[in-house]
Amino acid sequence: MSELSPLGVYQRYLGDGKLAYQYSVQAGKAVFFPRAVCPYTGVSPLEWRVASGKGTVYSTTTVHARNTEPYNVALVDCDEGFRLMTRVEGVPSNTVEIGMRVQFAGAKEADGELYPVFAPEAA
Repeated sequence: MSELSPLGVYQRYLGDGKLAYQYSVQAGKAVFFPRAVCPYTGVSPLEWRVASGKGTVYSTTTVHARNTEPYNVALVDCDEGFRLMTRVEGVPSNTVEIGMRVQFAGAKEADGELYPVFAPEAA
């Protein structure tokens, strides 16, 4: 996967049904959104790791767009230490709450690129 850009590698993982992130060994921190150089140390390269897919909703809002059903946009803090913008699906958008435990549920495509979606964590 090294011939691809960091975004390309991330997209490939999503296409394989995995939520990946980068990790800076030198900084001891998760790095997200994918990039070529560590934002904490300026060192390259970064390690690729596959996340457990579990996280907690940090923030959420319901979007009421014209001609579509309402949907949510959420910030999820993944257990590995990074935050990403996503959607929580499988429940009505207005039932997604801050503090809700969620898990990676795969990837969807928009504008030719994949993005991760989450679902409420199974009890």
